[in-house]
Amino acid sequence: MRVAAIPDHGKPRALIYTPAGRDASVAVSLIDEAGLASIAATDLSMFSSSLSDDIALGVLAEEAVRSSDLTAIAAWVSAQPSWSDLPFIVLTTRGGGPERNPGAARLSEVLGNVTFLERPFHATSFISIVRTALKGRHRQYEARAQLEALSEGERRLQTALVAGRLGAWELELSSKALSVSPTCKEIFGRSADDEVTYEGLIESIYPDDRPLVEARLRQTIDTGRDYSIEHRTIWPDGSLHWTEVHAQLYTDRYGAARKLVGVCSDTTARKTAEDNLKRLNETLEERVRERTTEVNAAHQTLLEEVAQRERAEEQLRQSQKMEAIGQLTGGVAHDFNNLLMVVLGNLELLGKHVAGDAKATRLVDGALQGARRGAALTQRLLAFARQQDLQVRPVDLAELVTGMNDLLQRSVGSSINIDAILPVALPPAMVDANQLELALLNLAVNARDAMPEGGRLAISLREEQVVGKDGGLREGSYLVLAVADSGTGMDPETLKRAVEPFFSTKEIGKGTGLGLSMIHGLAVQLNGALVLTSELGVGTTAELWLPATEWCLERPAEELPVPEAAPRLKILLVDDDTLIAMSSVDMLEDLGHEAVEANSGSEALALIRSGEHFDLVITDYSMPGMTGAQLAQSVRNMLPTLPIVLATGYADLPAGSDVDLPRLAKPYDQAQLAKEIAKAMSVETTPILRSSRIANASVPRFAKADDCCDEIGDGVRVV
Repeated sequence: MRVAAIPDHGKPRALIYTPAGRDASVAVSLIDEAGLASIAATDLSMFSSSLSDDIALGVLAEEAVRSSDLTAIAAWVSAQPSWSDLPFIVLTTRGGGPERNPGAARLSEVLGNVTFLERPFHATSFISIVRTALKGRHRQYEARAQLEALSEGERRLQTALVAGRLGAWELELSSKALSVSPTCKEIFGRSADDEVTYEGLIESIYPDDRPLVEARLRQTIDTGRDYSIEHRTIWPDGSLHWTEVHAQLYTDRYGAARKLVGVCSDTTARKTAEDNLKRLNETLEERVRERTTEVNAAHQTLLEEVAQRERAEEQLRQSQKMEAIGQLTGGVAHDFNNLLMVVLGNLELLGKHVAGDAKATRLVDGALQGARRGAALTQRLLAFARQQDLQVRPVDLAELVTGMNDLLQRSVGSSINIDAILPVALPPAMVDANQLELALLNLAVNARDAMPEGGRLAISLREEQVVGKDGGLREGSYLVLAVADSGTGMDPETLKRAVEPFFSTKEIGKGTGLGLSMIHGLAVQLNGALVLTSELGVGTTAELWLPATEWCLERPAEELPVPEAAPRLKILLVDDDTLIAMSSVDMLEDLGHEAVEANSGSEALALIRSGEHFDLVITDYSMPGMTGAQLAQSVRNMLPTLPIVLATGYADLPAGSDVDLPRLAKPYDQAQLAKEIAKAMSVETTPILRSSRIANASVPRFAKADDCCDEIGDGVRVV
């Protein structure tokens, strides 16, 4: 008789315990014929210990277990997960079925899903029973996969709820028991620790709105129609807020209403804007009515005003949408920066330890390249979110485009002709030359993809004047860099979504969907705009409107000398992310410094107050309880001359964070860390709090006489 070993996890097998005669070998042979591998247990203990989710069916001889202790088997059967009902085949002697055999009937109670087969049996009958049992088991495995998919879907749903600031709630209709998420409590003005009941929430609804809410609830329960309503809510502090609520009705298997599951959001800001807009509409409509008796020319003037208002409304809606997407994208990119900080730091140190191992070095280098590509992706996300760090100076755009001629032609290929219309004597524009070159290259590649059979690419430059507020642009002079193709073009719906991050009309694997969104973010961050026009079958034109300037470049920026390596220092490293802190400490120690780790601002202050000496403090900015800026101020009050470096993934710190500290941009490598330490130890300590958009920026000198700071956009300045 062949006895199989215990199978590898995840590979379904049959489990057999038929010790008498040839039953085991026959069963193994027939089960093999049915297409299933098997395990033949030598005793009942091995049978019970081999039971698992990967067992597809069990085969037992009734007389072998008739008087045995089946407690272990019964316990496993009763503990099966909800998706599992393991099928058993019990071999009995002739006339020994459950109808006439109490022992067989006992096995039915213990095993549950049992098929009895009397000996002697035909091989075809046994194989048929095995295949039927196996088919049922496969359906159970499919149910398991669906349950796991549902669990994963639930996790993703929770992530989406948090990102979208949506509160989740669930109401049991029979008991009126209400469960709500912390965000839901916040939307109704409660703290996370407050107890919230169904009756309490109904009482908080504005009295005039309460009848409608209750009527909609009854309608949903009676008809099963989705619940959707927007109403006013009075918070415990007496303030009035708007709440939008959506829910679905869940029923039991008999169709009776069982519970409501839904989400809610705070729409106070939107409703306030709508009310203001409504009042503006009413004012304009009143003016229209008053003017009906005036001359036609005045009436026509008023109707332009209406058209402008409609354009302004559309621009407002689009601006709000893009701002919301930008905030979410920037937050995700900041979190990725932290993750990449850990990966890059550890890989860099690991590379030093495996320097003599060619294969390990190759693997580490590959991982570093992948992590750096991830860092480049976060920079694109930060560009869309207007949180990237820009180095802005006056740039001759005609000279910049001319210098890219060869690169652009190689990028689009020989089947596309590039025509450049670049007037001379145009003023310079205030831009980041490197980022603008990347944006222009992106536009050229997009145009190439829209002209698979070849075509014409026109790059032109002109100066425009904006009077008043036009499309969100400030009044003044602009350089317009236009890229026009003769490609397939876009329909209005595609054009409307073209700058949304991750939206792409290219096939999977041919693009990230971040090119235009990055260019849009760059233009807005420079106080400019990206304007797209397109028509199917005609082509697409992308215009970058960039602010012109009177600044003139006097001479190239002086390269700062590379600071000498700092001596051995005792450094206090503060970061609430333990993985980042661990990686940074390892890098500092590898540089020869002594590093002390603290995971919060309060912990860092306690170390300093204890009298322990430190030569330098490196602190993360975004930490719960106490930010890096607040920690720096407290440290400066105690030790005014102690150098402090602020590590952050933000190019522009949140509003109210008036901080002027040396900045270490995340994710950073060991060389950048060493450079910032050396710079911090070589610069005399200065006050850290003042009004500033960006600190520690490298900026060129310009010929304009005024020695002043000209802020040109979020996260950008020139001096």
